[in-house]
Amino acid sequence: MSEENIKLGDYIVIQRQKYTKLYKFTGKTAVAVLGKQKIDLSSIDGLPYFSTFRMVPQSDSSKVFKLELCTNPHDIKDTIAIDKSGKDNRDINDDGRSQALTEDEIKNLRETCETSTEIVEQLVDNSKTFASKTEYAQEKYLRRKEKKYYEYLQIRKPSIRLIFDIYFRQDPEKLMGMRMDTLSQIITHSGICSAGKHMVYESGTNGIVLAAFLNSSGDAGDSHIVYVHQGNVPHKQAVLAMNFPESYNEKFTPVNIYSVLRHFYQKDCVQEGIQEEDAEPEAKKVKMDDEEKKKWELENARACAIMRDKVDSLVIVAREHPSAIFKELVQFVRPGRPFVIYSPYQEVLAECFGDLKASQPVLNVRLYSTFLRTYQVLADRTHPDVSMSGNSGFTLCGYVVKKECSE
Repeated sequence: MSEENIKLGDYIVIQRQKYTKLYKFTGKTAVAVLGKQKIDLSSIDGLPYFSTFRMVPQSDSSKVFKLELCTNPHDIKDTIAIDKSGKDNRDINDDGRSQALTEDEIKNLRETCETSTEIVEQLVDNSKTFASKTEYAQEKYLRRKEKKYYEYLQIRKPSIRLIFDIYFRQDPEKLMGMRMDTLSQIITHSGICSAGKHMVYESGTNGIVLAAFLNSSGDAGDSHIVYVHQGNVPHKQAVLAMNFPESYNEKFTPVNIYSVLRHFYQKDCVQEGIQEEDAEPEAKKVKMDDEEKKKWELENARACAIMRDKVDSLVIVAREHPSAIFKELVQFVRPGRPFVIYSPYQEVLAECFGDLKASQPVLNVRLYSTFLRTYQVLADRTHPDVSMSGNSGFTLCGYVVKKECSE
């Protein structure tokens, strides 16, 4: 089956108008919940991504919908003909009695009407004030009703932007307040590409930075990422949601920061002949040598081999204070290569800025914050969005230089 087709086990993005939801398609009996509505996903298996479906109520329940493939979804605004509009809304009294249909009659429309267009047409015909509204007010009314009764949805393939927008809408704290434009700046300053070795420390962003780096490096080159994290299990939710091929699992090595540093320094001690006396019996030692090493030991060994050879960039996205983390990891970066540190707090990075300039082998250190303003662009009413994020954290970036040998 093509990767462009939906298959069992995939993460999918369900989009209904501007609302998006990330969902794992676990089986043909899977049911997704959108607000108060339940969507039967049994009919999407094997169909291409970006297919559009019509939500059809099941006979036994008005809140459970099955999906029918649709090639020509209707736009209510383009379907309903507006014959008359008012000059202004000054004579319209919002007393809640403009709609002639009762609440029960409106509920029955969902069962008797086949499409959402028919429902909205009934609401328009029975509205006492619709014809008196201005053309702009009529359009807003239709859009509001379309949002409520819209019967189409699309199954989209997950992307970094879609996953990021879903996380950010649910809770910006899941991303430490980072916006998409800030993530793009981190990727740009890191110099990630299809070649080279890179080190990423991430905590508190559900693996979105690792997923973005894997997406940027691709599967064609020989790039590799040492993914450093705290805790026993790396955060890879965003990586899993991207539905990367199995080959991407060889593009990064997840390691615990304490474990990999201990492994690195212990191996260095062994190579220098500073190994501690081994008191284990010979028989037990042979038995341990014959056993297969644990996965984390293999990952540590793989990461340490890359660290000894040095990496081409260092990226730190941390909830905790990054100074100590940077001091431990900067030694593994090649001279002339970039580093990027992200934190939601300016004071933390300002302190790091001073420490780096005073004691670390770095050059061209810059501390900045991006500002992105989105606009609604429509005829005669273009303006900035009313609700927007005013802060997207702070980024500290620069280049590592070679340490001078002390005389």
